[in-house]
Amino acid sequence: MADNKSNPVVVIGLGRFGTALALGLTRRGTEVLAIDHRPKITQALAGQITQIATADATDMEALRQLGVPDFYRAVVAVGSDIEASILTTSLLVELEIDDIWAKAVSSQHGRILDRIGAHHVVFPEHDMGERVAHLVSGRMLDFMQVDGDFALAKIKPPKEYVGVPLGESNLRRKRGVTIVAVKPPGEAFTYATAETELSYGDVILVSGRTEEVERFADLP
Repeated sequence: MADNKSNPVVVIGLGRFGTALALGLTRRGTEVLAIDHRPKITQALAGQITQIATADATDMEALRQLGVPDFYRAVVAVGSDIEASILTTSLLVELEIDDIWAKAVSSQHGRILDRIGAHHVVFPEHDMGERVAHLVSGRMLDFMQVDGDFALAKIKPPKEYVGVPLGESNLRRKRGVTIVAVKPPGEAFTYATAETELSYGDVILVSGRTEEVERFADLP
């Protein structure tokens, strides 16, 4: 199979999430077919996305005419109309699209999408809310949930680990986290090693189980 970037993607639904996704893929050099039933939206985005069409994605014949069965990967970015989201996803499953991503707006919506055959279910509003909650409530400069119980955070180093070589800190044994990279002031990130000594002005990337990353980030 060719690499992901060379595989065309069909994006169905051009709300804020779908539009950002389609434009982002286009900027990365991925061929995109974007579909929405609202002419005003498709006209506004004409010329910014590889190919854009005004069509009802809950209509199997419309999908066939647009060549959707030829795509390896599809994203159902419809959120506000749950019925349309579910029906569109089921049609893509029927068309045997190999890799179907679907946006969900609730856990129940997500379970239905999963059961009817979506390969990946995403919760963009929930995930962004979780990320912002971590940034607002603590010392984190950035936060990303990598998996259900694993996270990566960008923080300033706690003072007890400043000036101590990481190899002597027993950080993973004591705190359950790993410092992946370090960014000194005015410099780029570099991989952390056992010899790395942190300074107060550094920014570090820390990985580990979510609860342990949160506890580590809360250290003074």
